[in-house]
Amino acid sequence: MGMSVTISAAAAEDTEQILKLQYLAFQREAELYGNYRIQPLTQTLDSLKAELESDTVLVARLGDEVVGTVRGSVDEDGTGKIAKLCVHPRLQGHGLGARLLRAVEEALAGHAETTRFRLHTGHKSESNLRLYRKAGYVQVGGRTASDGVRLVILEKEATDAADFAVSA
Repeated sequence: MGMSVTISAAAAEDTEQILKLQYLAFQREAELYGNYRIQPLTQTLDSLKAELESDTVLVARLGDEVVGTVRGSVDEDGTGKIAKLCVHPRLQGHGLGARLLRAVEEALAGHAETTRFRLHTGHKSESNLRLYRKAGYVQVGGRTASDGVRLVILEKEATDAADFAVSA
């Protein structure tokens, strides 16, 4: 391709590209669970716009195209919550997901109150689980989402983020 992928904060004009990418990238998850009602596929443009205003939203770009995205926020307990990490299917398996994960961890670690990171994925999503475990996350629980998918909840200490950045 000749271009390198860059990661930066999302801008308001990225909203439609992010939503389209999310819809495309989460098709595999929906198929895996036989459930096309998962939240990333039913999210509205307005709710995504609200996330852009309130959360840390990062995008990976290849030229002008958004090819990856991730979101995060820090709650009142100091937990950096990471969500909707996705990479365009044609670029999966090349380390872009790990780069986005590191980038959002670094952004959230910039909040003085951040003590740990938490994320979740479906229990059948082996490639996601592999990525998160490699990044130092450990399973701390599980729950069933409103759409019926069994989720694995994973966490790691915020201090572990620096270790992952060095090793990756």
